[in-house]
Formats: sequence, C-alpha cells, structure tokens
Amino acid sequence: MMQVWVIGVGIAGPGLDGWAAARPVLAGHAEYRLTPFAPAAPKLLSAAERRRCSQSARLAIAAAQDALLAGDLPGDAIATVFASSDGDGVITQEICESLAGAAREVSPTSFHNSVYNAPAGYWSIATRSQLSSTSVCAYDVSFAAGLLEAATYATVERGPVMLVASDLPFPSPLHGIRPVGESFAAALVIAPTRHPGALMRCAIGLTPHRTVTAFPDAIPTALRSNPAARSLPLLAVLARQATETVRLEYTDETDLVIECEPEG
Repeated sequence: MMQVWVIGVGIAGPGLDGWAAARPVLAGHAEYRLTPFAPAAPKLLSAAERRRCSQSARLAIAAAQDALLAGDLPGDAIATVFASSDGDGVITQEICESLAGAAREVSPTSFHNSVYNAPAGYWSIATRSQLSSTSVCAYDVSFAAGLLEAATYATVERGPVMLVASDLPFPSPLHGIRPVGESFAAALVIAPTRHPGALMRCAIGLTPHRTVTAFPDAIPTALRSNPAARSLPLLAVLARQATETVRLEYTDETDLVIECEPEG
C-alpha cells in the first residue's frame, strides 16, 4: 500500500460547483440541487488562449484551480495527472461531421483541441509549469487509474502531484452510444509526506475484486453516468472526514482500495 496525504480537493459540476459548496452536500449536511453548470474560460490564460480553449479544458481547469484554493502550493510547483474516459466529445463529434461532409475539412482549432492531452497543455500554459504531466485513459475506471498513477508518482518521485479527472457529455448522435448525462470534474492534490493543512492520510493499493463503495445517495443518475464522477464515493469520505475504506472498480479481478484516516 502506498501512503499519501490529500492536501487539496477541487470539484466542478452541476450542483457541486467548488469544494466549499460541495463539501456540505457530500457530507450529508445540505440538500443536493441539480443546477445548470458551464465552466468559464480560465482567467489564467491569455485572451487568445481563452478563445481557443475547449469545454473539456475549461472543465478540467475549473476543478484544478479549485483544488489549489485552500493550499499553499502554486500550480507550477505540482506535477499533474489528467484522467478522462472520453476526452472532448463535442470536438470528436465536430470532427466526425467534418470528415463525413463533402469538403472533409477539419478546423485547425478543433484539431488542436482534439489532442487527448489538450487540457494538460492548457494547464501548463496557464501556470507556466515545467513539471511532469501524464494523461491517462481507462474508459469507465479512468479516475481509479489516474489516482493509482498519481499515488505512484508521489511515492516514487517524492513530490506533490495533482490528479484531475474530467468528462463531459457527447452530443447526438454519439450520445446514443456513450450516454453521459452531465459534465463533471474532480481534482486531488496529494503529497508523499505529512503536509500542513492536509485533509486525509490515504493508503492506496490493489486488492481482489469485491463490492465497490456506493455513490452518495443524493447523487442523481445523470451525474452517476459520468466516469469522472466515480470519484464521488472518495470525495464524500473526504467531506465527512471519516475513517473509512473506499473501494473503486479497477479491473474485472481487482479493485483500487483507499484506506482513509483524517488528519488533525
């Protein structure tokens, strides 16, 4: 089991816009209300980059910025792992429509934003970070794969790292084969050693598959369909500051297990 400390949490999604607002909902102290959500273009970017910034990058950066609010580490001091099941569905749909048309011409901006690690690129531009960044895709278990990657990085490299997991719906007709209902992103800043202001100590590892931890009862089906929202069982434990073990599906044979113990 790898031992890490969670020192920052970010969240972006309908009814859960920012950790400060989402925490009482996930802890069961406030009612969940499904409200419209659309992340704004990051002010950290130049005007030109804001105009080119895709919805997937806006979503990921919204959660990443939120995760840094309560901490003392700047964005350029933290390595990153970006995880997404599907990348940018809107861009994928747009390119498919272009290729199916008579002209078969793809917008340069769409092509630029179709690259899977585009959110990581926008983040490094926004923060001027030159530290390591990894982009991970593992279909529905992308959050678990990203958390395992981030914990491994923190353990081996002995430095802080931020995991950002995000996914958003596909438009029709691709929505028919990938029915994600709502946009959602979550970010965790983790450190390899005890850190001032840490929320939780977590021991992370793989074990044989058993029953995984359920979503918080308040979370609607439309949000549960988002692969990045599979982070919510862990986020709920962080919100409650509970000593609990969270099990997330990883493969058919194994689960990612997170043993959580509050700090302070």
